[in-house]
Amino acid sequence: MRNWKTGLAGLAVAGMAFAAALPVSAQEPINIAALYNISSGGLASLDGPSLNGVKLKAKMINDAGGLLGGRMIEITAIDTKNDTREAATAAQRAVAIPNLTAGIGHSDTTFALASAPIFQTAGIPFVTSGATSPDLPTMVGSEVFLVPFGDDVQAHAMAEYAYDTLGLRNVAVWTDNAMDYTTGLSKYFKERFTKLGGKIALEDVYMTTDQDFSAQVARLQSASGVDGVFASSGPDTAGIIVKQIREAGINLPILAGDGFDTDLVTSVPGPKLATNVYFTTHAYVGLDTGLANEFRAAYEKEYGMPPENAFAALGFDAMGLIADAITRANSADPKAVTAALAETSGYDAVTGKIAYLNGSRVPSKPVAVM
Repeated sequence: MRNWKTGLAGLAVAGMAFAAALPVSAQEPINIAALYNISSGGLASLDGPSLNGVKLKAKMINDAGGLLGGRMIEITAIDTKNDTREAATAAQRAVAIPNLTAGIGHSDTTFALASAPIFQTAGIPFVTSGATSPDLPTMVGSEVFLVPFGDDVQAHAMAEYAYDTLGLRNVAVWTDNAMDYTTGLSKYFKERFTKLGGKIALEDVYMTTDQDFSAQVARLQSASGVDGVFASSGPDTAGIIVKQIREAGINLPILAGDGFDTDLVTSVPGPKLATNVYFTTHAYVGLDTGLANEFRAAYEKEYGMPPENAFAALGFDAMGLIADAITRANSADPKAVTAALAETSGYDAVTGKIAYLNGSRVPSKPVAVM
């Protein structure tokens, strides 16, 4: 809106009349809060790229002229510091931002469960870029939308890959008992693997903070007939599990969900030990499509490196999904944006088309096995 002032510098009276006629809202930014663990913990290896994806999409939209006739997107990033209490506090800070349109955040269900209810109470939509519990929208309410697939979908895909492609029949299941994500993932994997005809030969549990898996490794070594390990893990323990299983001389296939989509899987054990590992993730890595290639190029130009993992693309998609809803609603009002999000029927995202069908707020999307 600065150009008209320069062009009509000699017509001060006319300029003042034109400025008065402009709606104030046309000058205001569209405020989006982004809640991520970015300074500490293994989740930072997922959340950092996600936040970069959010900011990149917002920048691209702003560079193209913004939304709703020129309004710029303003991202307020809040570090949730790998602590669910900080996540709840961050959500309270976020909903207090004047004229907040929506929230984006989290690559883990437990953190989303800490933040999303506060957005729900405030009547502001919250789009999670990486939390994958299919029950999350039902547990929290109508303001919550998932960009990724649900854990049931990815766990079933890994069970089918293990049984049909790898030919596994007797699998040990290790579960991080401290995370909603991992307990759900194990449940869905066991459900599908046994239905296919496989057997769960051994079950073991641990906690996110564990560093020593010698007891679990010993039980795995003593179990007979085990031909694979499903490690239901977040990024904090992913690399440690691989390292300690391999250091014990166990070369069984290690299977996992998207919590393994982190460079910690290779950097912690080293490339010589990080072999025969398979994990499900979001269908972006390896895709040779216009959207995926455009995203890769833009990300590398902005940050000086290729996208670290699929979570960068999920953050990009979350921001794009909200922008699409704002455009269709022709409004940045939270209530209107929530209604438009619920009506999403075919948003073309980098990680696959997003549609919320039959009242579901969890999209049906393809799964990649890495």
